[in-house]
Amino acid sequence: MRVAFGRALVGAALMVCALPAVHAQSVTPAVRAWRQQHEAEIVRELADLVAIPNIARDLPNIRKNAELIRTMLERRGVSARVFDNGDAPPTVFGELRAAGATRTVGLYAHYDGQPVNPPDWASPPFQPTMRAQPSADGTLGAIQTLPASGRVDPESRIYGRGAGDDKGPLVAMLVALDALRATGNKPTVNLKFFFDGEEEAGSSHVRALLERERELMHADVWLFADSPVHQSRRMQVVFGARGAMGVEMTVYGPARALHSGHYGNWAPNPGVLLTDAIASMRSGDGRILIDHFLDDVPPISATDRAAIRALPVLDDELKRELLLGGSEANNALLAERILLPAVNLRGIRSGQVGNLASNAIPTDASASIDFRLVPNQTPAHVRELVEAHLRTRGWFIVHDVPADSVRLAHEKVMRLAWGGGGSPAVKTSMDLPISKAIRGVVSEATGSTVLAVPMMGGSLPIESFEQVLRVPLIIVPTVNHDDNQHAKDENLRVQNLFDGIEVFAALMTRLGPAWSGVVP
Repeated sequence: MRVAFGRALVGAALMVCALPAVHAQSVTPAVRAWRQQHEAEIVRELADLVAIPNIARDLPNIRKNAELIRTMLERRGVSARVFDNGDAPPTVFGELRAAGATRTVGLYAHYDGQPVNPPDWASPPFQPTMRAQPSADGTLGAIQTLPASGRVDPESRIYGRGAGDDKGPLVAMLVALDALRATGNKPTVNLKFFFDGEEEAGSSHVRALLERERELMHADVWLFADSPVHQSRRMQVVFGARGAMGVEMTVYGPARALHSGHYGNWAPNPGVLLTDAIASMRSGDGRILIDHFLDDVPPISATDRAAIRALPVLDDELKRELLLGGSEANNALLAERILLPAVNLRGIRSGQVGNLASNAIPTDASASIDFRLVPNQTPAHVRELVEAHLRTRGWFIVHDVPADSVRLAHEKVMRLAWGGGGSPAVKTSMDLPISKAIRGVVSEATGSTVLAVPMMGGSLPIESFEQVLRVPLIIVPTVNHDDNQHAKDENLRVQNLFDGIEVFAALMTRLGPAWSGVVP
């Protein structure tokens, strides 16, 4: 969203909390001065990493990513190793101990990316391309030459899959170590790095690795560098993530497509049956209608409501940018909606449209649904509720392709194919000493009060860390909100890369004193 940073925050009542005081001089000015002398090489290191294809199923290239990241860690003096997950992408782990440190901070990012369709991209997704700032209407800027030396326009962007999600933050973490060493500063906390190679594919091997290496992976807090900053470009610290799960729904009609004139109004139309089922689960205004779905949902706390009220309200600007005449729930605030569960229709298919449409009743219809969960909801219970809701409305539920005898015995047959086990929501209290310490350090690094966000709308594989390690989990995003993650022309605004370096350098050096200042 092209919203001027200053204008977006005019009148915003930023929440002022009892954050820990700074006990020594900030490292940010020194880090910034060093970064300004090395901008070209920083951008080129990111480009080198983005140039390696990072789709999880492409194991040869995924392993090239892992080996390069291990080399990048070792070059900074970090003890690094690659955990082989068999036929799944490897995990890169690193550890750097700080003399005299009593706290350990884990830093998580992932290096894999979403699948790509190269013809959709303005430039090849694995050919890192630097462009000038996009125009106000979203038109991509002119292609620029990757710099060999000197300063880099902070509004330029690096285009390529993974540039923002998450290779940019990964590089920012490691460059922060360079900046600290070059400026004579040292981390005040022990550091552990966990670079996931299958986050976009579900992180199905993370829990087993954490359980197997529980002692090695233990930290006093884990910081996740996934996701973007606030739409105002303001830095935010996020204290939770909604859970996620998905299901593929298939409804069956006649054994062969039927002429709609000869059989219409007699043979059940699977497309109509399926849309009726979906409408019974979710209203057009976003209300969840599944029986008892909201019984486990806790009310929004006073602390969370106060945090929401303190956020800049950019909903009107977002609606204009996205050409939306309104938003769901009678134009409720986006910040409120992402604290609640959601049911999303992510795709539907039945027959053909346009030039391929025919006057026929199709044989089946399918829909893909994803659910976003909040604390107290579990994927297993949501599955039970959804299936019970559909059964009370006359559906016979199967989980495999139904036999002919089953279709003949029941008027309405639906196949539900649940995608994996799903993930529950995870939320850390904003009132913990470490929560306050992190907000204080990020505020110091950025020079303005950080936005505290109770929970992000998207999902991360943090439930495995929560369930196995049982420590606070906090999200510190650094990339631009309009980075097109998961979509064509993914990009990273150069200034966000530079901001990330300063934020991670501050966390590595200032978190120890700030944390000690608020612990009783």
